[in-house]
Amino acid sequence: MSDKINIGVLGAGTWGVALARMLCNAGHTVTVWSAIEKEIDELSATRRHRNFPEVELPKQIAYTKEIKNACLGKDMVVFAVPSTFVRATARNAAAYISAGQTVVDVAKGIEKDTLQTMTEIITEELNDPDVKVVALSGPTHAEEVIADLPTTIVSASRDMRSAEYVQRVFTNDCMRVYTNDDVCGVELCGALKNIIAVACGIATGLGCGDNAKAALITRGIAEISRLGMAMGCKDQTFGGLAGIGDLIVTATSMHSRNFRCGILLGKGVPTQEALEQVGMVVEGLNALPAALKLARKYDVQMPIIETVDAVVSGEVGISDAVSLLMSRALKSEIGLAGFGGRSEY
Repeated sequence: MSDKINIGVLGAGTWGVALARMLCNAGHTVTVWSAIEKEIDELSATRRHRNFPEVELPKQIAYTKEIKNACLGKDMVVFAVPSTFVRATARNAAAYISAGQTVVDVAKGIEKDTLQTMTEIITEELNDPDVKVVALSGPTHAEEVIADLPTTIVSASRDMRSAEYVQRVFTNDCMRVYTNDDVCGVELCGALKNIIAVACGIATGLGCGDNAKAALITRGIAEISRLGMAMGCKDQTFGGLAGIGDLIVTATSMHSRNFRCGILLGKGVPTQEALEQVGMVVEGLNALPAALKLARKYDVQMPIIETVDAVVSGEVGISDAVSLLMSRALKSEIGLAGFGGRSEY
């Protein structure tokens, strides 16, 4: 375990607040920032997050509307904003983050225009090689972390000293942290598993059973790993916590907003209305454009992800989605070389 440190958390959503509480309870000094002033006012006044009304947050957590207050002088800064806001947040924070600090990204996504991962975006915007950027990803529902339920996660960086530092800081009685130097594979899994979770939700909404869900999960990780191996990622990552582990938890639980959104889509609810009913960011839909671009760039077939996109865009009707996947040309599963085999689906 590490000495107690000073941590800034950028983002006051469910994940940011769950981590802030956990880190504070572990003895660290924590400051939470949000670009939404109403969130900070509400947290300061009630010491409760609106999505966790039964949980009283520690009085020691500080809240701020000024991003510099969550960055200046902090040993570690955690990026917990939605993926679509990571670049703007990093740009705004850059003036207040300097050499010697460690930045931890817990957002999961890939930027649709640049195809950059979240740590690549943060590194580019901070533009300081002496700031260490680490991805923290894995099977972690905020609803369970805030309830102190046992959780495992992966600290990923090409700089293993930084990954191990984050491992020590985040490890406690409720959270066990592993390290991985395949940061690209870890981040790719974190982004694309959300799309497969939407697919599982769609199947559930259509009335399909556990057999279909199991097929989507296993064939979904095959799609993600084929792309990852083409991008130079490590095979073992896809069979680990950040890969199949995160996919299982996201594609099977009602805690998952991606799974819940998929269920609504499967029941015929229009995409925009489904998003409104979920009421939170659905990262799986945000990740679709980048996933399709990467598939084309690396010439990798990703039929499940392509079908989800066709459903979301209205190109394919819900009732036709399963038929499209089930009627594809027959293949051999044995042709897969581990998780990262290059054979077609």
